[in-house]
Amino acid sequence: MGDGCIREKRPLTSLHQKHIMNTSHPFSPHTSIHQAPYIEGLMCDVPFIEVKNQRFPSLKFPCLDLSEEWKPTIIVDSREQDPLAFSFPTITDGLSTGDYSIAGLEDDFAVERKSISDLVGSLTSGRDRFMRELQRLQAYPFRRLLIIGTEEEVAQGNWKHSKANPTAILHSLHAIEARGIPITYASNPATAASMVERWAFWKVREVIRSAGRAINAQPNL
Repeated sequence: MGDGCIREKRPLTSLHQKHIMNTSHPFSPHTSIHQAPYIEGLMCDVPFIEVKNQRFPSLKFPCLDLSEEWKPTIIVDSREQDPLAFSFPTITDGLSTGDYSIAGLEDDFAVERKSISDLVGSLTSGRDRFMRELQRLQAYPFRRLLIIGTEEEVAQGNWKHSKANPTAILHSLHAIEARGIPITYASNPATAASMVERWAFWKVREVIRSAGRAINAQPNL
């Protein structure tokens, strides 16, 4: 491929760090091989470097400079009735919290998606259940409440099947943000899908880079 990497398609399980020797490798102009974490498979094409030495005979490390073409796998909750249409690879599985996550980072990334009508129902008749969901969402390092619509639409209160006061709905949203859950508005489902994909890509990239920095900081490797 010309970048010193080989490509391999493997089923994704989880992210692991492996101890490796402090050995340089020119797969990146700014990164040595000991800065890369070990990934036990990724459900998409990922550049890998094979490393062979006496202590670690069969380790493979992902190149840290993930290209823009690389796409992590998004998990769609099995209870999602009208899922967003992603260009990234997807799998359907039961999520304990949220509607969307990343394969391998299920405990680190959660996005709760709501249409405006769903949101109004969740903040009125389904409030207790929704508050419990948001409480679980607070535990995730990356968390979002993603609303399909605009804040102006919420303020106008032109929803059917509910007499909820739009000011009360907005105040509830402000309180949710104050509790540490960022809220993002997307004007349409396509934009919402692009947002989730962008968040997923950069979350995986940062996890890999952070793991590399942690490994590189160990004096005994």
